[in-house]
Amino acid sequence: MAEKKNAEVIGIQALGMIETYGLVASIEAADAMAKASNVEVLNKRAIGGGYITIMVRGDVGAVRTALGAGKIAAGKIGRVVSTRLIPGPHIDLENLLPESISD
Repeated sequence: MAEKKNAEVIGIQALGMIETYGLVASIEAADAMAKASNVEVLNKRAIGGGYITIMVRGDVGAVRTALGAGKIAAGKIGRVVSTRLIPGPHIDLENLLPESISD
């Protein structure tokens, strides 16, 4: 029988991502997320072809609320491609995540 490994998680911080088509929609999403709940906006990444991803971090409930607000706000003026909440990202993801934009 294979031994099950316990995954190491990054504290209790969740990771939220929203991908939009267009810069203005992504800025609208980031603004709405920051205002809607207690999350830390990590970064904005342009991934090409007009697609932009905004990443936030916070507790699961705050990130869920922020993603909902960001999706509604960005959807009013542009196109939301996808949203994703990772409740307890594995510790190895920490190296992939950007520092907070407020640093």
